[in-house]
Amino acid sequence: MTVTSVRPYWELTFDADGDVDVRQRDQLLAGATAAGVTDLVMFAHGWNNDQSMANWLYDRFFAPFPGLLGSGTRVRLGYVGVLWPAMRFSDEPIPDFTPALTIAPDPAGRTELSEETCRALTTMFPEQGTTVGRLAELLRECPDSPEAFAEYVRLVRELVELPEGCPAAGFAADSDDGSQSDPAILLDDPVALCAEFTAALQETGVDCGSDGPGEPQLFGGLRRRLWNGAHELLRQATYFAMKRRAGTIGQRGLGPVLGGLAQTATPARVHLVGHSFGARLVSFALLGLPAAAHNVKSVTLLQGAFSHYAYARQLPGDASRSGVLRDVGNRVDGPVVSCFSRHDTALGVIYPLASRLSRDDSSLLGLGDRWGAMGHDGIQAVAGTRRATVEDARTGRFPVSGCVSVDVSAVVRSGPPPAGAHSDICHEDLARVVLAAGRVSH
Repeated sequence: MTVTSVRPYWELTFDADGDVDVRQRDQLLAGATAAGVTDLVMFAHGWNNDQSMANWLYDRFFAPFPGLLGSGTRVRLGYVGVLWPAMRFSDEPIPDFTPALTIAPDPAGRTELSEETCRALTTMFPEQGTTVGRLAELLRECPDSPEAFAEYVRLVRELVELPEGCPAAGFAADSDDGSQSDPAILLDDPVALCAEFTAALQETGVDCGSDGPGEPQLFGGLRRRLWNGAHELLRQATYFAMKRRAGTIGQRGLGPVLGGLAQTATPARVHLVGHSFGARLVSFALLGLPAAAHNVKSVTLLQGAFSHYAYARQLPGDASRSGVLRDVGNRVDGPVVSCFSRHDTALGVIYPLASRLSRDDSSLLGLGDRWGAMGHDGIQAVAGTRRATVEDARTGRFPVSGCVSVDVSAVVRSGPPPAGAHSDICHEDLARVVLAAGRVSH
């Protein structure tokens, strides 16, 4: 589908290296000026893999904006949908999707990769078709042996690892030491890894099946059940690669485009919005924003799937380290807003486990604090961070500068396991937050 709810609307498409579709970029630069756009809302998706799903999200999310401005306003809003090569496992249901786009979840305990997911994996990891095929075979057969788990984890590592010294590795780090390259999650005991992910899935409400009657309790049916965790391990490893990619595209791709917008004859005020890894993408765009550009007026992060310490000048427990985005708030002439929800089990349960096992922020203490996601509890360890509510966005009391954390649990609350409410973001209240953060006249 196409975005029909708002006009004027432009698309910006980036490849995995951050290269933009030049034709689309030029249309945006010329079109925003010609249309007299005063404020430009730019949204980067997270979990979506294909263009139709991203466009559905943008159509739904942008729809309330014109009505919220009211009559008599001098604001001329323009809208941009950022399209980038992310991926989503096709058996993960997404709340509120139209029936044509909804994909039914697999029966309890089923671990197979769908054909659509296999195609997405081979697209995301070119020349890895043989590896994807073998991973799919193992998940289909669920061999009852430690050797099979070891082979599986080895293949997952081969799928996502980068060559030594590859500069893209640094875009996965959330702290300033830049030490993280490939996920250390894949170096631990394979059976224990899959057991931890199986337990996490069950905590979110996923039915991973049960042992058959008379099967051994140590291995047998129990170990077969651990292939549910193996399936989740693959998802998290590919999400690690997406996290890397989001940083690359933001800094090398979107940041320079924002700089180009600042140089137009009548530069529009830009309001960046990102969901999940898209929140990471728009945050890293600030790292790539030219120093002379001052057109970014707000950043709104919806269920951001990266460390809640990413903006910190000092990490708790290790004052010598800081978040990788520690200074980028100074590049925003307005607030950096993190919307978070306790109903987001993708970030509240699965993300901390994956981050712990990949050794993110290894000097900190406590699973929830040490590896927490911004979309679960907001921006952390940044002095002066304020709390706000969706009601503040309604009444004009919303903070207009600095870091702001907004608990949207009352709004972002619906969705099936394992992700929970992670994608439940198409709400008028969240549109109000974006407009309030950007001081866009109502």
